[in-house]
Amino acid sequence: QVQLVESGGGLVQAGGSLRLSCAASGRIFSINDMGWYRQVPEKQRELVATISSGGTTNYADSVKGRFTISRDNAKNTVYLQMNSLKPEDTAVYYCNAHLRAGLGYLNYWGQGTQVTVSS
Repeated sequence: QVQLVESGGGLVQAGGSLRLSCAASGRIFSINDMGWYRQVPEKQRELVATISSGGTTNYADSVKGRFTISRDNAKNTVYLQMNSLKPEDTAVYYCNAHLRAGLGYLNYWGQGTQVTVSS
């Protein structure tokens, strides 16, 4: 049924860039907010950025000015452009979509993609 498939993670040097993609597939009636979260071992998953269906964005202070979230509604895809990466950005990044697929709106999660920033 509904799946969120992420791609674009990898290893990059500090100051470099990566672009993450997350495509939602399945019988989706409507997608509200989409977003990116990240998690490091022994820490809570934290919000990185969100984007509404209308394009309104919200960023964590730690990434503001460096990361850009965007979406392609026709493709049910959300992106995260990450520039000026820092070692502190190293984490598993998860995409999220608040969507309706035959039920009320529910949160769906991608499988996670590792982003490692070397110093």
